[in-house]
Amino acid sequence: MRRFAALLTGLLVPLSLLAPTASAATPAKPSVAWAPCPEDPAVECGTLAVPVDWNNPASGTFNVGVARRKATDPSARIGAFVLGAGGPGGSGVEEVLFAPQYLSPELLRRFDVVGLDPRGTNRSNPVLCSTAVLAESPHPLMRNQADFDERLAYNERLRADCRARTGPVFDHVDSLSTAKDLDAFRAALGERQITYWGGSYGTLLGQLYAENFPQRVRALTLDSTMDHSLGTRGFMDTETWGAQDAFNEFAAWCKRETSCLQHGKDLRAIWKDLLARADRGEIHAPGQPGVKLTAFDIIGFAVGNFYDPRGWPQLSQGIDELLSTGTLSTGTLTPALDRAQEVQPNPFQIFCQDFRLPVRDFREWNSHVRRQSKIAPDMRYSSLAIFPVVSCLGQPAPIPNPQHELKVRTKTPLLVANSLHDPATVYPWALGTARQLGRSGRLLTYEGWGHIVYGRGACATGTIDAYLLTQRLPAPGARCPAVPPSEVRSLRQFTPPKPGTPGWGFPS
Repeated sequence: MRRFAALLTGLLVPLSLLAPTASAATPAKPSVAWAPCPEDPAVECGTLAVPVDWNNPASGTFNVGVARRKATDPSARIGAFVLGAGGPGGSGVEEVLFAPQYLSPELLRRFDVVGLDPRGTNRSNPVLCSTAVLAESPHPLMRNQADFDERLAYNERLRADCRARTGPVFDHVDSLSTAKDLDAFRAALGERQITYWGGSYGTLLGQLYAENFPQRVRALTLDSTMDHSLGTRGFMDTETWGAQDAFNEFAAWCKRETSCLQHGKDLRAIWKDLLARADRGEIHAPGQPGVKLTAFDIIGFAVGNFYDPRGWPQLSQGIDELLSTGTLSTGTLTPALDRAQEVQPNPFQIFCQDFRLPVRDFREWNSHVRRQSKIAPDMRYSSLAIFPVVSCLGQPAPIPNPQHELKVRTKTPLLVANSLHDPATVYPWALGTARQLGRSGRLLTYEGWGHIVYGRGACATGTIDAYLLTQRLPAPGARCPAVPPSEVRSLRQFTPPKPGTPGWGFPS
């Protein structure tokens, strides 16, 4: 099954695209040599040379991958519409290739739909790491100071390995640098302004672009937004709150729907028992009795199925199978590395250069984890709260794109859209982003479930389309009603994300 193409992560690319091009500086007039994409000749693909380090353009350049799907009605063309990739690790090129599967016909008619692969991903000098080193990763849940020290040492070893295999781009994969790449792409397209939709982690790119290039923004949508102002505690607490909120919604569905296999039973007690069995080592990977699955794996499995209410039946079935057989009949709870490959894409360094979430020692870490269990009595924590913080421990400071309060002053306010029950980019993040934007933003609340608002009913999709096409904002306090999962626009085949896979990309 295919994930939502707009937010695919971890694509393999030819080795010839990996190394930066030695060059004195970025071209004075950025340009793209377009050619039909191998995947779809109706779409044009190309590369754009940009500086490795925008603060020192003379240090050399490398190529970022770009794509363009021309407007189906050139006479009605408005301009360039950029699709911002999620992840981190998503592909803007893939978004363009699969745009007809999820964008409305009117957007395709009126815009050239364009996108770029963020630096450090896919066709843009991806961060590559040794498969063997990645396989040595310690368990994310640290039990003592020795575990904490082991994680610090491992992270340092992994960074050194990835840097050696990736090249100088490794230290410059932050989203602020990608925002500057995006403006170079705008110039190469010959556009005075751009229209932008970013989903999930792609909203951070949109925020940074609007903040640094406000005069270049025609209209910009942040769909399921990141909050780039949060520190360690705020980040972990809000993510964990989102996991518990999503569990509460799943439990409510199970109570009212007879199709839930736990209908009429005490779901919370069943779930507690399942996690306790995992703690005792009684749950194993499908077809691998010797590979024990932890509560962290099972919580990640649940969080993945909370991304869309269409995943609730699969979660219900999974709970039933795990309790009755100690494993799942099909599928997996943990992502597997392709051990036939010497290297693997590992784009999470992007997050570590965008968010500094320090933890001094195990004592401080343990206080965070214990607090999570109070915030989320059923879920304990969110894998999306644990994994990012652990993966970035020891990241050298300062980072190139640290958190800060947004300062955006665009002529057309930005549209922020978020589900009320989003387990990944949680609703409090949308409230925080809208507050920071002030008069330069407007919040649209979708009163339903899941990650990514676009496509969830006529109200949500129509409101976003109207804004992108005409710059017309919804009324202050605008809300769209929840729609049943069966009525969600069937442009994406839902596949829950693999637990343990970092990032906020929408699986579908």
